[in-house]
Amino acid sequence: METKETQLNLFERFNRWMQESITVKLISIGFLVLILLIPSSWIQDLMQERQGRAESVMNEISAKWSGNQTLSGPILVIPYKIKKKIDHGKEGIEIQEYTEKFFLLPETLDINGEVNPTVLHRGIFDAAVYASALNINANFGKPDFQSFKIADDMVLWKDAYMIFSITDLRGISENPQFTVGKLAKSSEPSSTLGVFVRKFSRDISSAYPSSPQVAPEAYSDFSSNGIIAKLGWLSENDFNGSTSIKINLKGSTRLFFNPTGKTTTVQLSGPWNSPSFDGEFLPESREISDTKFSARWKILHYNRPFAQAWTDTDMRLSGSEFGVKLVIPVDQYQKSIRTSKYGHLVIILTFVALFLVEITKKIRIHPFQYILIAAALIIYYTLLLSFSEQVGYNIAYAIASLATVLLICLYSFSFLKSRTLVALFTSLLLIFYSFIFIIVLQQDFSLLLGSIGLFLIVGALMYFARKVDWYGEATA
Repeated sequence: METKETQLNLFERFNRWMQESITVKLISIGFLVLILLIPSSWIQDLMQERQGRAESVMNEISAKWSGNQTLSGPILVIPYKIKKKIDHGKEGIEIQEYTEKFFLLPETLDINGEVNPTVLHRGIFDAAVYASALNINANFGKPDFQSFKIADDMVLWKDAYMIFSITDLRGISENPQFTVGKLAKSSEPSSTLGVFVRKFSRDISSAYPSSPQVAPEAYSDFSSNGIIAKLGWLSENDFNGSTSIKINLKGSTRLFFNPTGKTTTVQLSGPWNSPSFDGEFLPESREISDTKFSARWKILHYNRPFAQAWTDTDMRLSGSEFGVKLVIPVDQYQKSIRTSKYGHLVIILTFVALFLVEITKKIRIHPFQYILIAAALIIYYTLLLSFSEQVGYNIAYAIASLATVLLICLYSFSFLKSRTLVALFTSLLLIFYSFIFIIVLQQDFSLLLGSIGLFLIVGALMYFARKVDWYGEATA
């Protein structure tokens, strides 16, 4: 029969085994790492929330100034009549007459513009807006109605007009100058440039109920805002395809163009050092300095997915836009999110380093001390995010890293005792954060550098753990 003293000895031995067992210590550390995944995910959610907040504020600022601008045109529109004979049998023959429209794009389209950016502020957030002065010159060839089987006497020259599409009419800061054949033409703004398409579709469907209906999305290219200029031609003899448009246009972030010319050339310049050339076509030449940029595009009609002339109502002019985006670098959020993804790795490596110190130097570190160190490693990311919004990612990374390493260094004196061990532990943390900083900045080589770095870290851990007797005591 076991005595009370024997039971006490068993309890003491079990308690000592729990305190000194390497296996139990590893399980405890693994459990702590799993628990710390929860606040780490909260940190990433916070970063994504702040990123979304920044984007929404920038969109709000841009919307009050004027939105992104995409210009299409000019497009020459010439109505013509169609007569249709309908045989009603004994009731006779009915002749129905309705109007269609002939659309013609310019042979050459030359756009020259100066973009003057401005940065608007709201709190800690910025948005890039611009004011531009654009000179647009287009030259139209004479319409070839015969190719579309349109009789000359059916053409309504007196109703001819031009349309020029602008995404946001609020961006027009001065009255546009619309000149055709060296004669100034009066122009009017319109928010329904595609109304003639819808009207034509209704006329067709009422005259021929069996004809296919035009899908609503077919209007999207014609229903945008823009300018209509009536030409006032009385006959074919008045035709003159030389057209120029001078317009001062405001917008936000993006200025795009549609290559409506058979040959389209665009020349843009402005005092901005971080432009992003985007869209379906990149510039054939560009120059970017610390104070300004200039770029030139040249697009042929072979490069675009729409015809030079048409009479169909479902012709789409989208899918070939190109231009420039005035980007304010706000990559601190993307970089902070990428950095936070390495948070688990830093915690694991830090815990492993402390664990090796425990078993090789016979220094006991309480689980609560692990938790406090992990808390400092997690709060590091809130420091990084908050400082990066104020001073940028690079400086914020240095501030947050040095503050966190210093805090853990001072706290580690309470259990490491030896200055040599504290210095070694602090050096390891600095190496970890320096390694992650290099990976985040070197996006193209992040996988290569990360793989090499982890390989070296594993090798170092193997070296320092080579003398550990995992089934007993650490050897000297």
